[in-house]
Amino acid sequence: MSPARWRPGRDHRAEWHPAATPGEAVRPLAGRGVVVVGGGVAGLAAATGLAERGVAVTLVERQATLGGRVRSWDIDLPGERPGSMSRGFHAFFRQYYNLRALLRRSDPGLERLRFVEDYPLSLADGPTDSFARIPRTPPLSIAAFVAQSPSFPLAALRHVDVGAALGLLDVTFPDTYSEYDGVSAADVLDRLCFPDEARHLALEVFARSFFADPRDFSGGELVAMFHTYFTGSSEGLLFDVPSADYDSALWAPLGRHLHRLGVDVRVGVEVTGLAELDDGGVQVRLGDGSALDADAVVLAVDRAPLQRLVADAAWLGDSGWRSRIAGLRITPPFAVWRLWLDQPAPQGSPPFLGTSGYGPLDNVSFVEQMEQGAGEWAAGSGGCVVELHAYAVQPGADETALRAELLTQLHRIHPELDGATVVHDEWILAEDCPLAGTDTWADRPGVVTPDPRVVLAGDGIRCAYPVALMERAATTGWLAANTLLEAAGLDGHDLWTVPQRGRGQAAAHAARRFLAR
Repeated sequence: MSPARWRPGRDHRAEWHPAATPGEAVRPLAGRGVVVVGGGVAGLAAATGLAERGVAVTLVERQATLGGRVRSWDIDLPGERPGSMSRGFHAFFRQYYNLRALLRRSDPGLERLRFVEDYPLSLADGPTDSFARIPRTPPLSIAAFVAQSPSFPLAALRHVDVGAALGLLDVTFPDTYSEYDGVSAADVLDRLCFPDEARHLALEVFARSFFADPRDFSGGELVAMFHTYFTGSSEGLLFDVPSADYDSALWAPLGRHLHRLGVDVRVGVEVTGLAELDDGGVQVRLGDGSALDADAVVLAVDRAPLQRLVADAAWLGDSGWRSRIAGLRITPPFAVWRLWLDQPAPQGSPPFLGTSGYGPLDNVSFVEQMEQGAGEWAAGSGGCVVELHAYAVQPGADETALRAELLTQLHRIHPELDGATVVHDEWILAEDCPLAGTDTWADRPGVVTPDPRVVLAGDGIRCAYPVALMERAATTGWLAANTLLEAAGLDGHDLWTVPQRGRGQAAAHAARRFLAR
């Protein structure tokens, strides 16, 4: 559909990226088809993109449910009540055009997403910022936020480095990524000379949403995120969440959609290796001893499995590429603690609260305000379901002490819950998220590999567009499908992103006016 007649959201400046016009097939996919390894967001997008063009697809996922790091699974609560658990809260921002396009395959009206009215950020012993009443269109959003935010006292703004601040508006992607090679998010924050409150709430909270310490996190990624969510998009910094657990609301319906397209979806199956076939195909070896022969493979897996599969396939790629794959890093551990309490959430508590200065606690979510199953449990028990996140946990941290500190900080924010009985709890401490570090952006592995039979996808894969987290996973999944489709002479899928350039002089002029006061 022509972009002149349709937009994926409210931003009239959203950019349309049409798929390449297919030419003569150089690598047909009409024989054995494609194996997609990984059933997370990236793998689901790749499988959808291929299957919708008539390609035979087998999707292999080692977990029992789809969704990858955004999956959920069933648990048993006391009293033989059913419940669910996940790896934690995820915000489905309105800027996630390509993720939302994927979700529309099984939910055309996105009716299984629920709007969250605010995204408050609280600094310990300091102000709380809200985005609920901030205009969504730059430069009004920037001007209004600076004018209204308690984190930007006018007296402190005299110390702001105006040139560095305006640099956040003067971006062009993908060039901006490379311009910040070797620069950490902490370096960017230092250059801005923002007031401490603004540093914590307006920027540092966002850096930690990548599960990374700002000293190790890419400054280019931070600038891209600031552009995507605030200065470069008219969608605003508000979001939706699934109205039920991730599996029920999102991935099980999408799995059924893939089944109707003819995709062979296999869950609970691990891929143990890749082999090169004599006739030019690729063999995907499975943990049960069987194997799948394919014309091409999409590797949409976490960082450690990707490194293992590449290391064990000596035929795949050249030495430089293989070395870069081997050198990829992961973020520090993160913790998710979900508590079923016998007391209700304090009146007026937001569904989600970002925090800074509360020890290891990075946010607090009241799950019953978002997910149907948790809401039913809370209504029936008179309690609440609260989820605590701790990002960038110190490796080797004492889990008992970490839990105690998280609970202390919860009671500091919500003293009404001090004394509540924990009816049930689920604890996760994981270390498997890709780190977007300060390394050279252009050297990070992208979708295309040295072998045209193998492509990569995921939130840790380099992408030229200003996308991140779940949206990068979805975008690279579509791009992986498009890469194989183009080589097969088949139509690809159009993509959308926020503008790739900053808002220019209008935004800079508005920022100067407020920063100069």
